[in-house]
Amino acid sequence: MPLGAFTTIRVVDGPPMLKSENARPSSWVYVDLRGRDLRGAVHEMQDVVAREVRLPPGYSIGWSGQFEYLERAVARLRVVVPATLAIIFVLLFLIFRRGDEALLILASLPFALVGGFWMLYALGHAVSVASAVGFIALAGVAAEFGVVMLIYLKHAWERRLAAGEPASVETLMAAIEEGAVLRVRPKAMTVAVVLAGLLPIMAGTGTGAEITQRIAAPMVGGMVTAPLLSMLVVPAAYFLLRRRGLR
Repeated sequence: MPLGAFTTIRVVDGPPMLKSENARPSSWVYVDLRGRDLRGAVHEMQDVVAREVRLPPGYSIGWSGQFEYLERAVARLRVVVPATLAIIFVLLFLIFRRGDEALLILASLPFALVGGFWMLYALGHAVSVASAVGFIALAGVAAEFGVVMLIYLKHAWERRLAAGEPASVETLMAAIEEGAVLRVRPKAMTVAVVLAGLLPIMAGTGTGAEITQRIAAPMVGGMVTAPLLSMLVVPAAYFLLRRRGLR
């Protein structure tokens, strides 16, 4: 019996293979992005598809890949970051035994992160999970800078009061100058060591360099603003805080 007696053979365009997801036939559209942040681009595509595409009954659209992993990471960070800040505040309160000084350190952290955002902007990087990890590390270093500086300022102030000097604005200013100057050399050494370890990562071109560069970039930029914050802003804020108490 010839095949043509009961069928018609013709060549048509179709999928190279049949795929299924959750026991349903599926088809994939792969999208590569360049020059755009992943999350913003996918949200824009979702808005356009929801507005202009009408799906027949039984059809559905899902967004997967790196975007899905990013959404999961962002959801975790929304829980982890506030919890981490609360733990840091509790630890700072246990160190200083004063709520205003603990809030001083926490309030100064966003200013320390400015350098990281400048570096990402200069390199053309979008904010991603890798850069978020770098900002978390930068926040830890900036908090350490502020804590140590505040400890030096408090010790200088308490030492002058214990020596019998009057609790005046002039004594406070002298104590702040003394404590801040003692932190200049250790601060410069810390920044130099951090930059010496991170600059080779920024110059790397091997496998995984794109990820490591996005982790290191916030730290490199933050090593410019975080020391300036601890050397200039924290002493000034501590002066205003203590001067109000003297009044």
